[in-house]
Amino acid sequence: MDLESLAEELRNYEGVKRKRAINDLVTMLGVSDKVGGRTIAGFGEDAAVLDFDGDNCILLAVDGILDKLLSTDPWWAGYCAVHVNVNDIAAMGGTPLAMVNLTSTQRRDVCIGLGRGMEEGVKKFGVPMVGGHLHPDTVYDALDVAIMGRVRKDSIIFSSGAKPGDKVLVAIDLDGRVSPNYNLAWDTTTKKSPVVIKKQLETMVKIGEKKLATAGKDISNPGTVGTLGMLLESSGVGALVDLAKVPRPIYRQGQDVSDIDIDIDIPLPQWLKVYPGTGFVLTVENGEKGSKCIEIFRAAGITASIIGEIDASKRLRITDGEEIATVFDFNSDIITGIR
Repeated sequence: MDLESLAEELRNYEGVKRKRAINDLVTMLGVSDKVGGRTIAGFGEDAAVLDFDGDNCILLAVDGILDKLLSTDPWWAGYCAVHVNVNDIAAMGGTPLAMVNLTSTQRRDVCIGLGRGMEEGVKKFGVPMVGGHLHPDTVYDALDVAIMGRVRKDSIIFSSGAKPGDKVLVAIDLDGRVSPNYNLAWDTTTKKSPVVIKKQLETMVKIGEKKLATAGKDISNPGTVGTLGMLLESSGVGALVDLAKVPRPIYRQGQDVSDIDIDIDIPLPQWLKVYPGTGFVLTVENGEKGSKCIEIFRAAGITASIIGEIDASKRLRITDGEEIATVFDFNSDIITGIR
């Protein structure tokens, strides 16, 4: 695939396009996120930030599960509902505290599958599910989970702080596999212990407390490039990134993969759209801070690399080392429209 075609595919990827409806709802909500005077950051962040006591903040987030994922495998949907919420808190440099759920089902077996999946997620990620609401007789199946976390006020990683000259860093746990039920989900957690997962999530807490990042987001439904695009849109900047530097599981001649549970040689277009179990996009002021982030991630089993640089163009451009193509031009395009 040529670079222009890849850029078009990433721009029109469903995981990106469905984010555009956010702009309509946020426009209707207006300044409702500012009511009460405690809000430090609202729409556009992975989690809302509320001042708690002057030194610490409360983080709040909510995620709903895609219908096609839920209908295919309710257990996996329940597990993922916990997982994605925990990642949202981690992306802000925070520590998750507790969750609640809203479960709506047509049949008891679906409800049981969702419940068992959430139970496993709670055990795996160590965050309690403390309550919720059940609709047991709806004409549809749906699952939404909300989460609360905490973070030191001076250690928050916002998505809107990237500046021209910053380096772009991508961190992904490559020790995983493509989910058998959804080829754009890179599962890195189901076979790991809670101890290992906790260590991985704490990487962002360390980065926040050490003031190493200017901005950050967890890689989610829009994939690596789409998530970076959301960060650039929020920050009002652009970037040029080298796709060859994005961490990726690739088989090398002579490599023994007999005891490694990974899918080898995932096509690049698919990999750039994948929702990784543990993955983050960050910006850092310089290479030195980038190296410190890379070492923090490496110590937790996460592969990280500097893949490009922030500029003032308001365009996200990709390169293969020879050609350059524009994926998003935020002078005219939107992903969420939140800036």
